[in-house]
Amino acid sequence: MIERVAVLSDIHGALPALEAVLAEPDVAAADLIVLTGDIAAGPQPVEVLDLLASLGDRACWVGGNADRELVEARAGRPAQIEVSDWAATQLRDDQVVRLAALPPTVTLPVAGLGQVLFCHATPRDDEEMVLVDSRLERWAEVFAGLPAEVGAVVCGHTHMPFTRLVDRRLVVNPGSVGMPYGGAGAWWALLGPGVQLRRTAFDVDAACARVAAESLFPDAAAWADEYLRSRHSDADALAVFGPRDGR
Repeated sequence: MIERVAVLSDIHGALPALEAVLAEPDVAAADLIVLTGDIAAGPQPVEVLDLLASLGDRACWVGGNADRELVEARAGRPAQIEVSDWAATQLRDDQVVRLAALPPTVTLPVAGLGQVLFCHATPRDDEEMVLVDSRLERWAEVFAGLPAEVGAVVCGHTHMPFTRLVDRRLVVNPGSVGMPYGGAGAWWALLGPGVQLRRTAFDVDAACARVAAESLFPDAAAWADEYLRSRHSDADALAVFGPRDGR
């Protein structure tokens, strides 16, 4: 049984945001750090992957759609997303191999929560949409086939933090470290024995300046301004994502 798990999702190659979260005492003290996908697709992909690799066995990696798309772009199938296609050209071969091998789900025993399944979007699909206000019928559809012993599901993908019950099963979205919708800062979650949704504040002006100075991505300054400053609200994101959850 794992006593404390820090969950970091949707880092999207934002090194200053990741560094801020890893400096949190509760993250440093956690027994395990679980990464729930979309790790490197952003302006500092190599640096983010190297920093996370330095955590060794303290980190458990789960793949997301953007990680898969980086691998596909390297194989000649571009994602048609400018920052992702650029990031794919920056990765070393060993980093591409690592991303290609990431599992879509991991199930771990967490104190106070029992068996917890970690995934990127849903347990069955790495880009499927479920939201805080998705209908119970929608949740039943995406959770069909889950083992009964899975008492909690942790997912990312939509960059908005929430926790809710779905027919006796707890669902947690930690939000996004590097591309938050709804408020600046790096969002993450701490599990065991309960669930804490956390936000790490950092100097956004300095982080934006650093990304602009250090990244070779041509639009790094604009990317940092849009995402590190959280220009998109949760209401904006829900309006865009809502129709994609079958409502």
